[in-house]
Amino acid sequence: MAKVSATMIKDLRERTGAGMSDCKKALVECDADIEKAIDFLRKKGLAKAAKKAGRAATEGAVTSYIHMGGRIGVLLEVNCETDFVARNEDFVQFTKDVAMQIAALNPLYVSGDEIPEAEVEREKKVRMDTAKESGKPEKMLEKIVGGQLAKWKKEICLLDQAWVKDDKKTIAGLQQELVAKLGENIQVRRFVRFELGEGLEKKADDFAEEVAKQAGL
Repeated sequence: MAKVSATMIKDLRERTGAGMSDCKKALVECDADIEKAIDFLRKKGLAKAAKKAGRAATEGAVTSYIHMGGRIGVLLEVNCETDFVARNEDFVQFTKDVAMQIAALNPLYVSGDEIPEAEVEREKKVRMDTAKESGKPEKMLEKIVGGQLAKWKKEICLLDQAWVKDDKKTIAGLQQELVAKLGENIQVRRFVRFELGEGLEKKADDFAEEVAKQAGL
């Protein structure tokens, strides 16, 4: 089997607009033949879906999801191009699945582009200091911390998270599949997640009572 290089993946991505992982998979499936990989992506609808991403999406829906008997609530806005698609059963199901994802995994941002640079630098410094204390060789630290930061971003960014219903897919991949199926640009725009009591300190007597109950006293 021919070797798939990073340059080939980059070239295929630029020519199709599909995601890096999809490009790599297409090249592996097509024995590193770029032209065949392009056809592979087109058949899957991924290249077409990616090109739709630049089109205006001003319709859509705001979806709510309540979890655990009212202890967690989510408001989510997902945009599409027409109100016709906004009423589509697959679109509605997608919004419900994403809202449930937010309730379950508590992402902080929609995508990595939203993370403030100051927050990234702060996280990098903390991890770099920790890595230095571990005694690892200096030349390895950047690679180690770089991998940790990439993992951290996937954990806090909604689109990069593995889907709770199928961890072989990401939310971004799920969104891309829907774009290919419905033929419109679909974007997760924003969300807010509420958790009962979050940020509030319990009174000392309430906390003591709770501990006592748990201990069976």
